[in-house]
Amino acid sequence: MLMADLGDVRLHYRIDGPDDGAPLVLANSLGSDFRLWDGLLPHLPEGLRILRYDMRGHGLSDCPEPPYSMGALVRDAERLMEHTGVRDAIFVGLSIGGMVAQGLSAKRHDLVRGAVLSNTAAKIGTRQMWETRIAEVEKRGVEAIADAVLERWFTRKFRASEAIKPWRNMLARTPAKGYMGCAAAIAGTDFMTPTSGLRLPLLGIAASEDGSTPPDMVRETTDLVPGSQFALIRGAGHLPFVEKPAEYGQILTDFLKGQGHI
Repeated sequence: MLMADLGDVRLHYRIDGPDDGAPLVLANSLGSDFRLWDGLLPHLPEGLRILRYDMRGHGLSDCPEPPYSMGALVRDAERLMEHTGVRDAIFVGLSIGGMVAQGLSAKRHDLVRGAVLSNTAAKIGTRQMWETRIAEVEKRGVEAIADAVLERWFTRKFRASEAIKPWRNMLARTPAKGYMGCAAAIAGTDFMTPTSGLRLPLLGIAASEDGSTPPDMVRETTDLVPGSQFALIRGAGHLPFVEKPAEYGQILTDFLKGQGHI
């Protein structure tokens, strides 16, 4: 178990792969921890040096008082990469992790050489929508919104199976303050202008049954960056590598090879 003391927050993280491997950073969604990626790792090429971490307020990382800013979340990723010596990486961000990817890509060209924006956008939802959700979590906890969130996360078939149970537990056990803090960061973020200024290899990944960031939303953000690529995974929801790990792994592997990263 590894903890990075960044001064104002301690982040729980894990590194898999050789010290001299091609660096890959995986940043996950609101309401999850870095175990989210467990099923994807077997479908990625050997030899990668993979950094995963629990965002502040999630998993085993510290949970400061909310609200959080997107700037703070970007700084967390920046300082963690410096702490671990991970540079010149491909940064894969899912949902809020994809917003972090956008912010960090604009800020630190030395840390990020390419980005994968998975099931995310430059702006997600409206401030009013997020404020309503924050108020509900403050009043009743994450458990109260869990079933509605899972409808957006997974297909009907997956939700009807036993496989849904650990994902519901992961979401419902997210600290309310951590969920509220990161939700506030999303509410206050509009990266349309900085993302349109990015000039680096970029891949957008969307899923046909995503109820949080539908394909058109992901495509719109991806198209802001000249020369970007886009992939659509059918029959999956907001966390496509949970339902379609092999397909997601192949898309990501092809992108890594196309950039000469592996």
